Amino acid sequence: MELHEVQSHLHEWLQEATVAFQKVPGSAVLIRYVRSSYQNDPVRSAIELVLFIFFIRYLLAPSYQTSKQNYVQLTDEEIDELVDDWTPEPLVAAPTAQEEAELEKVPVIVGPTGPKPRLANGKTVTNLASYNFYNFNANEQIKEKAIQTLRTYGVGPCGPPQFYGTQDVHMKTEADIASFLGTEACIIYAHAFSTITSVIPSFCKRGDIIVADRGVSYSIRRGLEVSRSMVKWYNHNDFEDLERVMRKVVQEQAGKKLTRRFLVTEALFETTGEINELPRLVEIKEKYKFRMILDETWSFGVLGRTGRGLTEAQNVDPTQVDLIVGSLAGPLCAMGGFCAGPKMWIEHQRINSTAYTFSAALPAMAAVTASESLNLLQSNPEILQQSRENIRLMRAQLDPRSDWVVCTSAPENPVMILVLKPEVVKARRLTIEDQERLLQECVDETLVNGVLITRLKGMPVSSHNSLKDGACIVTPALKVCVTSALSKKDVEKAGVTIRHAITKVLTRKTNNKLGLPAA
Repeated sequence: MELHEVQSHLHEWLQEATVAFQKVPGSAVLIRYVRSSYQNDPVRSAIELVLFIFFIRYLLAPSYQTSKQNYVQLTDEEIDELVDDWTPEPLVAAPTAQEEAELEKVPVIVGPTGPKPRLANGKTVTNLASYNFYNFNANEQIKEKAIQTLRTYGVGPCGPPQFYGTQDVHMKTEADIASFLGTEACIIYAHAFSTITSVIPSFCKRGDIIVADRGVSYSIRRGLEVSRSMVKWYNHNDFEDLERVMRKVVQEQAGKKLTRRFLVTEALFETTGEINELPRLVEIKEKYKFRMILDETWSFGVLGRTGRGLTEAQNVDPTQVDLIVGSLAGPLCAMGGFCAGPKMWIEHQRINSTAYTFSAALPAMAAVTASESLNLLQSNPEILQQSRENIRLMRAQLDPRSDWVVCTSAPENPVMILVLKPEVVKARRLTIEDQERLLQECVDETLVNGVLITRLKGMPVSSHNSLKDGACIVTPALKVCVTSALSKKDVEKAGVTIRHAITKVLTRKTNNKLGLPAA
């Protein structure tokens, strides 16, 4: 009897539960699904029931707690003792004695930078240390446009591009640069250094292959490091070695999963001042089916009849170069950088380029300044001719006449790189540190005589393995930046001053080593 009563109560409870469940909205659909599922595939129904029970158990289970502590419990006294003993590492390494000495001697310009600025000590000098090659920062037309833009748009957009930072002047500048270069599209960045550093990782990822010149600039090396791609190096400006490296890459990748392959190099090398041979580069990269990213940071606005860069100077169709990267600073007297190429490649960067997406947009005033500078170069190509004439005059005073230095820069490059002659370095057994010290003394001696120049400085080598393998020691050198704003007489006089300062410093050092009286 007791078993019969239990069965009766259980049957009543199941009926009540069934009636209650049928009152729930959607219960009829669920019942039909279960019946159909059980008839078609009873095994699946059993698995679903097990998963449902596991899900309910997981939700009702208590939160996970470790039964044992995996750390040592310290007392308050011990914590205070450890805090007192802890010494944080400095964010920046302490400057060396040489760096401190250099910082103390850095000249400070009062007022705008021009061909003959005034220093903080009241002395007026001839400025050959600025990238203001055409003195555009003193051009009244550009200044008036910049002032009007500042009053209309304000100082900065205060927002990233593509959201609320893009303004009509940005779109106009991009269209102007694309038209100027002869490419489909263009994108502008707010910071020149970050442009190439961000463009490379926008297209190259881990597993991709990049072939790069050993002499590329520090900003390119940073981009290579960020991309985490496999970097293969070829000897500086050695096209036979370039072909050897590309051929090896193609052979190694034969039969493997297709990877993206890029050639990265500079049009005008920052560390040596040499010009690349673009027609040969295009021929090689098309032969081995590589894409090419060409950095025209130092050649845009400098090379070619109207300053279009290496493509114009060597008569190469810009569409044969996949991406052209350049700077709006320097000769254009603006700020920021650009990347020009096929429209699809440009639009890809608007979402995938970190320096573009996560930075405030370029100030409207700088964008307008860049457009106006391009218009001046196009309408007044004689500006470049005057600059090249001054380069020729300066070179005539330094390279053939100096017994101590030689210019490695191309004849059209307004940045003259002067290195100590190999025979001088060999005869004196000069280390890199010795050369840097001597050249800094030449800079100081030149400044004493009223001419401001500077020194080429190398950057630290990355710890990244592939970049370490391609490390190229930058030869210490002097940098003389020629401007068209100086007269022929001023240029020749400045060249003589630089040559005499170099001779005085190096002659004095020679006499000191021989025990002779100083000159």
